[in-house]
Amino acid sequence: MRLSRYFLPILKENPREAEIISHRLMLRAGMIRQQGQGSFTMLPLGKRVLDKVCRIIREEQDRAGALEILMPTIQSAELWRESGRYDAYGKEMLRIKDRQERELLYGPTNEEMVTEIFRSYVKSYKDLPLNLYHIQWKFRDEVRPRFGVMRGREFLMKDAYSFDLNYEGAKAAYYRMFVSYLRTFTRMGLKAIPMRADTGPIGGDLSHEFIILAETGESQVFCHKDFLDLTVPGENVDFGNDSEIADIVTHWTTPYAATDEMHDEAAWGQIAEGDRLSARGIEVGHIFHFGEKYSKPMNAKVQGPDGKEHFVSMGSYGIGPTRLIAAIIEASHDDNGIIWPESVAPFDIGLINMKAGDAQCDRVCDDLYAALTAAGKDVLYDDTDQRPGGKFATADLIGLPWQLIVGPRGVAAGEIELKNRRTGERETLPVAAVAKRLGAAA
Repeated sequence: MRLSRYFLPILKENPREAEIISHRLMLRAGMIRQQGQGSFTMLPLGKRVLDKVCRIIREEQDRAGALEILMPTIQSAELWRESGRYDAYGKEMLRIKDRQERELLYGPTNEEMVTEIFRSYVKSYKDLPLNLYHIQWKFRDEVRPRFGVMRGREFLMKDAYSFDLNYEGAKAAYYRMFVSYLRTFTRMGLKAIPMRADTGPIGGDLSHEFIILAETGESQVFCHKDFLDLTVPGENVDFGNDSEIADIVTHWTTPYAATDEMHDEAAWGQIAEGDRLSARGIEVGHIFHFGEKYSKPMNAKVQGPDGKEHFVSMGSYGIGPTRLIAAIIEASHDDNGIIWPESVAPFDIGLINMKAGDAQCDRVCDDLYAALTAAGKDVLYDDTDQRPGGKFATADLIGLPWQLIVGPRGVAAGEIELKNRRTGERETLPVAAVAKRLGAAA
């Protein structure tokens, strides 16, 4: 993509309304436009990142055996009355009526709808286990939306729902999602620590929040330093092997880890002081087993191998892709701007023409742009007539992993400068070696 033809509304000054780094940088980098309180348009650069985040989420959900569907944003109030949640949910739910005066709502979550889908089609234990997920917009009328897409009213959510014959099956489904989440966040360049979360009236220990450490985190978290060195399962992990998956979960839940609300001072005191890590954290995912909470009131049953009907045991598993973008920026930035992990960067390479209009610079840039694009690289080619300082500032602000700098002196010598955005390291390469170097690195 040529920058001269791209829509990238860069802001030079920090917006006053932006309280945290990710909100500030997303506005300045032209990723989002605020449309209302807690509501944002994803502009082209932001949409590219969102698509890459969602692609990774889909790949890992599919790998773990979940099946993608797409449910409506508008739901019937009657479904929520069946579960008992319609009146209990509170003012966060946006309640509406259609022209026939039927009561509807803009979905804040989808437990009721997915349970209705399940009960309509699945009647036998032979069709289990089943895990259905979608990536869909949600609306929750937050009292105080803030921090940009970190806590908005309208947001994108990946929510998955598992159905099993009994608790043992539900636990195996929960563990598969646990491991899937570890892989998902790692692929996005994040070190996510699973921390035991409140299970409410359901009880048990099958509820975890996945937390990344960041100075601007919204809550205090406590964990053993061992988490920093734990190895995340590779793509060869066998999600069909319940024993293997359970061993991974045990490995990742044995060291101490808790959010402020679940913190146990007595257990914390038993950890050697040098092994304690207390920091701020941002929640990027939450998985939760709720058993028969929805299947009982909504009569979602299957016939078991004993010939009797059983209410299915369920769980839900959420990741907010829009929120996740902000969390990645909070964890990966410097004074000059965003530093994208390569897996979610909007473009792989920023190609900077230092003297647009110069015949030789234009020729070299055009040749590189064509070669890199043909090799499957996403390239943002800065062919504008902006001053060099402005071009460098833009490239650093939007945080592309690699910058290719083409100037008259270098072209005359047959050389190009390559900069790594994360490390700041620069190297000079022969023009002929650039495509091969980036093909191996980007």
